[in-house]
Amino acid sequence: MSFKISKKSLYPLLLLFIPLIGMIFSEQVGWGIFDFIIMGILLFLVGLGIDFVFQKFSSLQIRLLFIFLLIFIFLLIWAELAVGIFGTPFAGS
Repeated sequence: MSFKISKKSLYPLLLLFIPLIGMIFSEQVGWGIFDFIIMGILLFLVGLGIDFVFQKFSSLQIRLLFIFLLIFIFLLIWAELAVGIFGTPFAGS
């Protein structure tokens, strides 16, 4: 059984419209092109991971567990890049 990427993997990228619209209407949102690229990569990987989980596992409990873990890891990486909760060199300012 092989893994096939579906269009649904790209749906999380629509979330990038939120900071884009925020930048249009407010000076408080200050994203650069690099921020959009990094977040686009992260969102694409989350969508790809969720799509993979749905294709490989049939049990609802297993699906929910892996999707929860994917979203939790995404949120930890996002928080680290945004405010530096762990103090790594990748932390934002």
